[in-house]
Amino acid sequence: MRRKEFEVMDDQETEQFLHEMSFGFLGTWGEDGWPRLTPLNFVFHEGSLYFHGSRAGEKMNQIQSNPKVTFAVAKEYAIIPSYFTDPELACPATAFFKSVLIRGYAEPVSDPAEKASALSAFMRKLQPEGGYNPIDPADPDYAGQLKATAVVRIAIQELSAKYKFGQNMNSTKFEQVTEGLQQRDAGLDAETIALMKAYCPHHQKK
Repeated sequence: MRRKEFEVMDDQETEQFLHEMSFGFLGTWGEDGWPRLTPLNFVFHEGSLYFHGSRAGEKMNQIQSNPKVTFAVAKEYAIIPSYFTDPELACPATAFFKSVLIRGYAEPVSDPAEKASALSAFMRKLQPEGGYNPIDPADPDYAGQLKATAVVRIAIQELSAKYKFGQNMNSTKFEQVTEGLQQRDAGLDAETIALMKAYCPHHQKK
């Protein structure tokens, strides 16, 4: 059952997370009736998700057969060991993360201008330092590449976000976990503490 305290309804915050992330999992239906998951790069651009690839292949065939897709994006921030809050039981062990789940319709893009816009958004995200000529469908160096590259837009029908950073913890456990993260001080532990303070209601009331 989905925990209400972990659900995020702030659209701006969720959009920012999608802009930060570049990798997710596309869910489609295979011809044999089994679901398929495909890991791929994506960009959130002008209210839709875009990905690109070959014009032929299993993924494109599945989309043409059934355009209904799901798309999942997640980022794990910290593993929380059980001994942060309990010296004996394994039960409190968990992980803190952000995740977004999308349902929508995959639509291959045919308009060269939209293709160029989406691919330009990819480049700004994955190669922000530049070092390339602007993607312009009127540029003969790009025209053939745009025609040969498949760009797919996912028109979003439903979007849900779940951020887990100890919102269900009481103040004692909150302090135990933040202290454990401070002492460990590895990976994204410092950022996790900041997110715990931002999301945990009992901390915000102080």
